[in-house]
Amino acid sequence: MESERGWKFTQCFGDKAELEEMTEADIISAVEFNQDGRYLATGDRGGRVVLFERSDSAAIMLKHGCEYKFYTEFQSHEPEFDYLKSLEIEEKINKIKWLPSTNGSLFMLTTNDKTIKLWKVCEKSLKMVTDNNLQDGKLMPPPSFSDLKLPQLTPHENIIAAIPRKIYANAHTYHINSISVNSDNETYISADDLRVNLWNLGINNQSFNVVDIKPVHMEDLTEVITAAEFHPISCNLFIYSSSKGTIKMCDMRDTALCDSQAKVFEVEEDPSSKNFFSEIISSVSDVKFSADGRYILSRDYLTVRVWDIRNESEPVKSINVHDYLKPKLCDLYENDNIFDKFECSFGGYSGTHAMTGSYNNYFNIFDLNNSENDVMLQADKNAFKAKRVAGPNGSKSKVGVPRNGRHGIRKDEINIDNLDYSRKILHASWHPKENTLAVAATNNLFIFTD
Repeated sequence: MESERGWKFTQCFGDKAELEEMTEADIISAVEFNQDGRYLATGDRGGRVVLFERSDSAAIMLKHGCEYKFYTEFQSHEPEFDYLKSLEIEEKINKIKWLPSTNGSLFMLTTNDKTIKLWKVCEKSLKMVTDNNLQDGKLMPPPSFSDLKLPQLTPHENIIAAIPRKIYANAHTYHINSISVNSDNETYISADDLRVNLWNLGINNQSFNVVDIKPVHMEDLTEVITAAEFHPISCNLFIYSSSKGTIKMCDMRDTALCDSQAKVFEVEEDPSSKNFFSEIISSVSDVKFSADGRYILSRDYLTVRVWDIRNESEPVKSINVHDYLKPKLCDLYENDNIFDKFECSFGGYSGTHAMTGSYNNYFNIFDLNNSENDVMLQADKNAFKAKRVAGPNGSKSKVGVPRNGRHGIRKDEINIDNLDYSRKILHASWHPKENTLAVAATNNLFIFTD
């Protein structure tokens, strides 16, 4: 009998299923759970942030495991124009990072290419004057002093308001690709192509440059910064990745400017296998710490790697995600898909699982302790009607119609000539306390749970 355990599709937000019906502004560009997973935020290319709240209904929890409902939406960024450089600055949300909730209010950082904003989201009670001295809209003198009415304010309705508390601007010459909040909850870093800046949350007119890889002459530039993240426990440590395929760990206790790294994690390339695409596909698109801070997860175009921070000589595990795309690298270069930046996420406190996206709305969930439990799923509403039930890692299994959305896809079932490269899973977030995934597929948000 088939096991009832397995990943299943539970929810999808977004009505416009067809690509031709949506606009560029509708495409989701950031997904992030908050610290306890009660709230989920998405940002899109139109500069909007949409928040979802977890339902507390016991019936829903019993049936689906979890369910999220719409909470609020607000416009975080607007398009701008840099008159000094004659450049348009898109409103697209690049990253969202949550801060701890305070007094029932939610706090988050959002960023586009140039400007970071600190938002406070809270419930406000609207009050109306229900007792006054107006008659037919006109102020009439009361017949006597005893008839004078004191205005009374009574609650009318509650609204959810998004208030910008701080705007951190004018600190980045190049496009911001990542932000990360420190474990002290007082500082955060923001990274662009050549610099990493350290901010105090309470000071928005000054930041400290902690990494600067800009050469004296720009023609000598050989790499750019692609992502950066603080250590989840040690507030003095952070990592950043580069287009050369390296991950560098810095300790802010050493020097104010971290121009020398405490550790460098890098896979030495075999010179005999080097080709035109080697440098492009080795660029690290995302790095993440495990929740306990011991491991680092990195993603380049073809591979996911897990590093132990105590051992920089070689990765603990290397997983081929896109090995079936190697024959297509020339075509992918011509249509620019080879430059797609796929994110990755750890799952479980000690980093026992990992996930990352692919094309055709496929995404992979890896069991880092037992590859037999690896599974590839598809974020597609039509995929849950009927699909071959596949075993992990291409192993043979029963064929049938999946129950409750449980399904899997084998790599050997993938026809690379029929892959839709416009439908790709670039952004996703793993719930911090349970096996629930939020996956962005163009303009739709899918929720999967185990």
